[in-house]
Amino acid sequence: MRSSNPVFSRRGFSRDGNAGFAGQPQAGNPYAQGVPAGSPYAQPQAGNPYAQPQQGTQGFPPAAPPQADRMTMDDVVSRTAITLGTVIAAATVAWITDLPVGVAFVAMLVAFGLGLWQSFKAKASPPLIIAYAVFEGVFLGAMSNYVNQWAPGAAMQAVIGTMAVFAAVLFLYKSRIIRVNARFARFAIAAGIGYGLLCLVNLGFALFGAGDGFGFRTGTIGILMGVAGVLIASLFLALDFKQVEDGIAYGAPREESWLAAFGLTMTLAWIYFEFLRLAWILNSSD
Repeated sequence: MRSSNPVFSRRGFSRDGNAGFAGQPQAGNPYAQGVPAGSPYAQPQAGNPYAQPQQGTQGFPPAAPPQADRMTMDDVVSRTAITLGTVIAAATVAWITDLPVGVAFVAMLVAFGLGLWQSFKAKASPPLIIAYAVFEGVFLGAMSNYVNQWAPGAAMQAVIGTMAVFAAVLFLYKSRIIRVNARFARFAIAAGIGYGLLCLVNLGFALFGAGDGFGFRTGTIGILMGVAGVLIASLFLALDFKQVEDGIAYGAPREESWLAAFGLTMTLAWIYFEFLRLAWILNSSD
């Protein structure tokens, strides 16, 4: 199970080369039509993608992993609490110690590198995920402190906005108002890639001093980009919920819960940062 992030490629659940949700569509699968191999929304060719092969059993499907080794919702919740708690703790330290913005950008680059490393690993690495959470927290905490000095209350507004988006997307997903299928996944990934390219272009303009060093992320255009960022990140949050639900339904190994926590943490950090920039723009324009 891979994490959701506009710069990371999404791959299906995997276990030592046994790619889950990949292969040819099965009858009755509403998500399988037209889904490329490797997509997390394609059904396995036969049986359970996490089943262990059995020796000497001809004509019978392989048995699923023991119940004790399967991922549960409690596993996902506990791992997500650990990663988010680490982010919050690191952010608090960065805020209290008043780390400079330069340190924040270094932490951002380190977190980005660690996130890429975990994204391309075949298995979850809890130490790597925790290290990512630490540097992500340092970045968010230092930037929140900096923005809050120019726009008091921006950090709290970003926290409230993130919690509201999480609750809204969870409600829409659980009530099936949002239906996450292959088309939804393709649209979300395409939108994420487009937004990422736009952010790179904006970074180039910012480096040359456009928008007082902020590129397009000021004024009305900045607000529109921030709203677009929140909406696209919300789509990825729905994809995260879908991957957790499918992982539990198909009996994913327990270690996959770390990848679920990793994806949720990255998406929530993305939403928070978009709200932080929106709060800064709106408060600074008063």
